[in-house]
Amino acid sequence: MAGGVVHFEIPADDEDRARQFYSSVFGWGFQVMPEMEYSLAMTTPMDETGRPAVAGSINGGLFRRGELTAPVVTIDVDDIDAALAEIAARGGSVFRAKMEVPGMGWNAYFKDSEGNVVGLWQNAAPEGGAAAADSGNDIGA
Repeated sequence: MAGGVVHFEIPADDEDRARQFYSSVFGWGFQVMPEMEYSLAMTTPMDETGRPAVAGSINGGLFRRGELTAPVVTIDVDDIDAALAEIAARGGSVFRAKMEVPGMGWNAYFKDSEGNVVGLWQNAAPEGGAAAADSGNDIGA
């Protein structure tokens, strides 16, 4: 759904420790993506497109704390390039340019009019979503 919040990200100083914490406390599963230094947090089942199968729920991720130090929400868009152009036209700015997540889609980060960092997500064609989400190293529930 374009415009909806579809993902969250939580910074961690120690991803292993954070995965263990969220797995133990909330029963989340994780898929480690070492090539991206990232762990997908699976809080809910996904459908064949790689999106959450339960209405109103979202999955997320853990990333190594660095330039980003606070949790980030990500908004789904149909065209990430057009969204970034509209953001710039309305007083926002690109924080991190569009980046491909192989087999899944593209993401970018922007600063809104208040200086908050927010993510954007453009899903790849449906054939890449669920298959790509099943790759990686499963950890947790």
